[in-house]
Amino acid sequence: MTLTINLHASEHRAPQGDVAQLVRGAAAGDEAAWNRLVEAYSGLVWAIARSHRLDDADAADTAQATWLRLLEHLGDLHEPDRVGAWLATTARRECLRVLRAGNRQVPYGDDLPEPVDPGSSVEDALFTGERDAALWAAFNRLRPGDRALLRLLMAEPQPSYEEISAALDMPIGSIGPTRARALERLRGELSRDGFESAAAL
Repeated sequence: MTLTINLHASEHRAPQGDVAQLVRGAAAGDEAAWNRLVEAYSGLVWAIARSHRLDDADAADTAQATWLRLLEHLGDLHEPDRVGAWLATTARRECLRVLRAGNRQVPYGDDLPEPVDPGSSVEDALFTGERDAALWAAFNRLRPGDRALLRLLMAEPQPSYEEISAALDMPIGSIGPTRARALERLRGELSRDGFESAAAL
């Protein structure tokens, strides 16, 4: 059985000048600029909440609080081109605040396989379900830091390394090597489960 995951993080989300212009526009009350910022970075904020194992309600609260903090500080950002890193740091802090407040974590229940295309055959559906279940089972056996990093690398749109660094409080230079070690551990878990072509990861 072949498993394939594409985890190549891009190093840039958008030209920095464009991001800074959006931030300045949103700070000046431009609703379209604000909406474009939310569209560009909502995947990052949500991925950070999920990397902290928050359930849907807590993740939504964390995301809302993060955007509220940005709205409150839009005019105060000294480096508007780094708003992604600012959001990542803020989202991480909000997640930690929620966890400290004693809100529960969902251990594995939210890691369900993607829905199967209704047009696919029964055999394809069974294969996809089996493959996804094996992948998530192996993924959930990884250490928390590995899971958090891989979740961010799978987010859409992919966060930049700077944003990942801020979200995980990890030096940018260690992201690539840590990613490689996490994937190697995932391959090992899949191999133990009998998936011979885990090397495709």
